Amino acid sequence: MMITSSEYRKRLSKMRRNVYMDGEVIDRDDSRLEGGTNRIAKTYDMVTDPEFKGYEDILTATSHLTGKKINRFCHTHRNVADLLAKQKMTRVTCHQVGGCIDRCMGIDAINANSVAAHEADQAHGTAYYERFESWLRDFQENDRSACCAQTDVKGNRPARPHEQLDPDLYLHVVETKSDGIVIRGAKVHNSVAPVVEWLMVIPTRRLTKEEGEWAVSCAVPADAEGVKLIVSAARSPISKELGMPGPYVGADSLTIFDNVFVPWENVFLNGEYEIGGRLALLFALYHRHSYTGCKPAFTDVIMGATALMAECNGIEKKPHVGEKLAELI
Repeated sequence: MMITSSEYRKRLSKMRRNVYMDGEVIDRDDSRLEGGTNRIAKTYDMVTDPEFKGYEDILTATSHLTGKKINRFCHTHRNVADLLAKQKMTRVTCHQVGGCIDRCMGIDAINANSVAAHEADQAHGTAYYERFESWLRDFQENDRSACCAQTDVKGNRPARPHEQLDPDLYLHVVETKSDGIVIRGAKVHNSVAPVVEWLMVIPTRRLTKEEGEWAVSCAVPADAEGVKLIVSAARSPISKELGMPGPYVGADSLTIFDNVFVPWENVFLNGEYEIGGRLALLFALYHRHSYTGCKPAFTDVIMGATALMAECNGIEKKPHVGEKLAELI
C-alpha cells in the first residue's frame, strides 16, 4: 500500500530516540529536522495530489513482486522505460522542493543491492537475492523510506581497510552468529538518515581478498539498538508573510554502528570481497543516474527565479538577459 505524508511523519515520531544534535538527544519530529521531513513528505503527497494526476505513470510503478501499484521510490528498475520514468520522477519532485528530493538515496541503494545480491548468488551459490526480495516486499508494501550509508570515515587515507591501526575506521563484521552478524564502525555524510526508517549499509570502495569482513551489505532499522546518529541540519528561514513553502532543506548524519546485530534475513552480502567493490560502484552509477534528473531540475528552478527577477525589475526584454537565459537553457 502507499501511505500518506502524515502516516510517514507518525512513523518517525514512534522511532527510538537515537538522534543527537547540538549536544542533546532529539525526537525525529524536532523542528530542526523539519526541512528534511518536508522534502520526503512531498514524495508521499504528490502521489495523491490531484494537481499531479497526469504524473501517475512516473510517480508510481507496478511491483514485480506483488503486481500492486507502489511508489516508484520503492521500485527496482526492470527495463529502460523504468529508468526514464525514474529520471522524470526525480526532476518533477525536485521542482516541488526547489532542490534535492532526498529519497533517491534509498532507491539507488535498493537497485544496487538487487544486482549485487544476484551476482553474488551466481558466483558463490549464496541465497542473498531471495533474502533481498523478501525484505523488499515488506519495504514496498509498507511504502518505507531509506537512505544509503556508504562513505566510511576512512582514517589514514593511503591505508587500505585491513591496514588501518583501528579496523573500525571502515565498517566491518566483528562477529558471526547462528542467527546473524554483528557490525561495527561508522558511516559519514548519510543524507536524510535522521528522517528515514531504514539505513542501507554498503561498502565504500573496491576490496581485496584480505578484506572479507569489510565486504558487508545489509539493511538496518535507523533506530536499531547500537545505532547513533550525530546530525547536522541546514537552517532556512522562511517568510510566512510571503507565503513561502517549506522549509525544504536537508539533514545528514555521522552514523555510528556500535556492535549492531543484523539478522540473516537483512544481510545481502557477507565476505564476498569482489562483489563488495562492484556494489560500491553500482550505487554510484545509479546515483549518477538520479543526478540526470535532479541537476537539470536545479537549473530549471534557477532559470525560473532568474526570469521572474528580471520581470520584476522590468528588464526581461533586454538582450543580455535573454542571452544569459538562453545560455543556461
